[in-house]
Amino acid sequence: MLIGVLSDTHDHLDNIRKAVELFNKRNVDMVIHAGDVVSPFALDPLEALNAPWRGILGNNEGEIPYLLEKAQGRIQSPPLELEIEGYMVLVKHFHHYVEELAASGRYELIIYGHTHRIQVEKMGSTWVLNPGEACGWLTGRATVALVKIPPIKIELLDL
Repeated sequence: MLIGVLSDTHDHLDNIRKAVELFNKRNVDMVIHAGDVVSPFALDPLEALNAPWRGILGNNEGEIPYLLEKAQGRIQSPPLELEIEGYMVLVKHFHHYVEELAASGRYELIIYGHTHRIQVEKMGSTWVLNPGEACGWLTGRATVALVKIPPIKIELLDL
């Protein structure tokens, strides 16, 4: 299974469209958003995805009731636990407790956002992924990731 991962889109519609185009071109099976969509209108480009998507709320979401309504059950409060191809995946927004969660051995993959900083690291038996910021507002670099399962292989891509 091939999963597209993005985080911290922060209303950057052009980059969200670029991410959708890239994910569709790479034929991803699923997309995961690790939070900070921000405005409900920023969900519109995700409707062009050829794959289902799931996401979590971040700390900068605006109009949360409408965001949740518009997402039609695809966004929830963190954390989000998914079993994908027999692998346990945890999606959260904040970086807090990532090391402890990895050390628990419960997850094969932990995805988070918030810091806008890329992290692709294996901690024990757990892969930890922060795809960086899809918006590019803070670092000047807009990135997303592809995760292949099984086995876990992570590819970082610039938008």
